[in-house]
Amino acid sequence: GVEAQTLANTYKAIENNHEIILVLNKIDLPAADPDRIKRQIEDVIGLDTENAIEISAKTGKGIDNVLEAIVKILPSPKGEIKEHLKVMLVDSWYDKYLGVVILIRVIDGVLKKGMNIKMMSTNSEYIIERVGIFTPKKIVIDELSAGDVGFITGSIKQVSDCNVGDTIIDVKNPIEKALPGFKPSKPVIFCGIYPTDASNYPILRDSIAKLKLNDSSLQYEPDTSKALGFGFRCGFLGMLHLEIIQERLEREFDLDLVTTAPSVIYKLYMRSGKMMELHNPADMPDPTHIEYMEEPWVKATIMVPDEYLGVVISLCTDKRGKQEELTYVGSRVMLIYKLPLNEIVFDFYEKLKSCSKGYASCDWELDTYQRGDLVKMNILINGLSVDALSLLIHKSKAETRGREICEHLKE
Repeated sequence: GVEAQTLANTYKAIENNHEIILVLNKIDLPAADPDRIKRQIEDVIGLDTENAIEISAKTGKGIDNVLEAIVKILPSPKGEIKEHLKVMLVDSWYDKYLGVVILIRVIDGVLKKGMNIKMMSTNSEYIIERVGIFTPKKIVIDELSAGDVGFITGSIKQVSDCNVGDTIIDVKNPIEKALPGFKPSKPVIFCGIYPTDASNYPILRDSIAKLKLNDSSLQYEPDTSKALGFGFRCGFLGMLHLEIIQERLEREFDLDLVTTAPSVIYKLYMRSGKMMELHNPADMPDPTHIEYMEEPWVKATIMVPDEYLGVVISLCTDKRGKQEELTYVGSRVMLIYKLPLNEIVFDFYEKLKSCSKGYASCDWELDTYQRGDLVKMNILINGLSVDALSLLIHKSKAETRGREICEHLKE
C-alpha cells in the first residue's frame, strides 16, 4: 500500500506545484492489487489515478511507459540564456582523479570553463576547470546554458564546501537573490563512536575522514571517554544515516566499534539569561545553573493496517506522543502524531515494526522545541560514573531506561 514516506514526499511536491506522475511498482508480486492502491491514492491524496502507470522494477515491465510519461508530462526546463548566471547545486562527490565533482542545473545564463564562480551560502569562490554532461559517461563540453544539467570541476578541495540546493553565481556578474528553498543540512542525532581496540584509533580517524569526502552532512570531532578511550563524537541526519555510517566503517574498513546511545540537541536556558545547545549529555553543566530545558519534537506520519491500530496507538502513547489525526484509508490507517525526537531515536522503529509484524511504516520531520521535565542519568560501574553511558532523559522514563541499560551491561 501507500507508505508514509511516499505521502510525505508527495505532499511536498504538491505544495511546490510540481507535476506528478503516478507509478505503481511491484505489480509482479502474487499479492499485488493495483485497483486497491489506486483507491487509496484517491482517498488519501486526492490524485486522479486514471493514468497511473503499473510497473515492475524487478522485471522491467512498464518502464518504457514511465520514460515516455517523463517526456510528455513533465515540463521542459525554463530559463534565459541572456540573464546573469544562476545555477542550482544538485549533488557533489569526491573523485580521486578529478577532485570534487558537482552535479548542477543551470537556471539562467551560460556556464563556461575558466569562469570564476561563487557559492552563495558560503561566499566561497572557485575557478571552473571542466564543464561536462553525463551520457551516462562523463563527456567534457565547452559550456552549459539555461535548462542544461551537467557537471563541473574546479579548485574545490572538499565536498563539505558544496551544499545541496545552494545557488552558484558568476563573480563578475553577481545576482543578489538566491534560489528559494535552500536549507543547509544540520545533524539532529549525535553519538560517540569508539574502537574496541584502542590501537585502531588512527584507522578509525582515517576511515571517518574518507567517508566525509563523499558525505558533507556527516560531522565529527575527536572525543575522549574515561571508559572507552579515544574516539569521535559524530553528528547524523537521522537514525538511518547513523546506521549506514556505522555499517560502512565496520564492513569497508574492518573495524570493531562501540557506539554510545544516540542523543539529540537539547536547548538549555540558563539562569544567567543565556541559551546553550547540548549535544553530549556528558557536557551538561551544573543543574543549579539551569532555569529550564527544551527538547525537539517531530511530526510523525504512520501508516498501519487497521488490525494493528490499537498496539501502535499504545506505543505512541508510551512514547509521550500526542495524536493529531487519524484517517482510515480502506483497510489501513494514517496516524499523525507529535512525538519527542529522543523517544524516536531510541527504539521506536524496532517496536513499531515488531508490534505491527513489519507492516507499519513511519516518516517524520522536525517540528518544534518544547519544554520538558528532563534529567541527566548517570550509569555507575563499581561506584564510578561512566561518561559514555550518560543520558539526558524525561524524568518519567529514567528508572525504566536505567534498568534496561543495566540488564544489557550484565549480559
